[in-house]
Amino acid sequence: MKTIKTLSAAALAIGVMGGVMIGGNAQAAVGGPKPPSLDWSFNGIFGTYDRAALQRGFQVFKTVCASCHSMNLMAFRNLEALGYNEDEVKAIAAEYEVQAGPNDDGDMFMRPATPADHWPAPFANDKIAAISNGGAIPPDLSLINKARASGGDSAIRASLLQPGGFPLGADYIHGLLTGYKEEAPADFSLPAGKYYNEYYPGHAIAMAPPLYPDGVEYADGTQASVDQQAHDVAVFLNWVSEPELEQRKNLGIKVMLFLLVLTAMLYALKRKIWANVH
Repeated sequence: MKTIKTLSAAALAIGVMGGVMIGGNAQAAVGGPKPPSLDWSFNGIFGTYDRAALQRGFQVFKTVCASCHSMNLMAFRNLEALGYNEDEVKAIAAEYEVQAGPNDDGDMFMRPATPADHWPAPFANDKIAAISNGGAIPPDLSLINKARASGGDSAIRASLLQPGGFPLGADYIHGLLTGYKEEAPADFSLPAGKYYNEYYPGHAIAMAPPLYPDGVEYADGTQASVDQQAHDVAVFLNWVSEPELEQRKNLGIKVMLFLLVLTAMLYALKRKIWANVH
């Protein structure tokens, strides 16, 4: 099963986005309530990804997020890690077209995507993306969970940390997607064209609420509430950011067990060597 290659730390320098989708300049970046800390299946030393949640999250990304956001670091073949078989991955890829070429005449052309291709961007370039989104370029979501946990401006980064200083990551993604309010508080001045979000630093966000009840029809029949969609897409985006998480934890457990056994052996050896020394 193939996964997305681990990326260098430099790739984490994705600019602070306006929420998860389209960014807006934050007023007073520090302060405000912290998103609730959820019990994610991948938390803890023995944590693993919930494959059903991953597939539902992929549906949310494909149906809602992919119309504006790219996922440049994910190839279609990586979806096998979500539990899709080879034929299903081929069918998903065939729904999209990617640019290829040049042909014998020197022209570029479009062809159906294959599992080896990366997820196609919704816009041809950043200029078109900005024009289509009120001047803001929707950020690539490949590493967005890591960016929300450890990247960005120091003031915003401070506001995204829990009281103990632990990074939020998926908690922030879920909180932001469920933090929209129909009306801003009476004492809050909301700029024109912005939306009030309880968990976005500064509360004024340019992205309209992207999730609605039953906005996605889950293949497994799960009720697609806003909270459920936000949870599932946060799990999916965490997997895209850390596809190696399960392998890393398994290796860590094996290393710890090895060190415990080695420590016991060395202690026994020390007792043996020094047994007759007074």
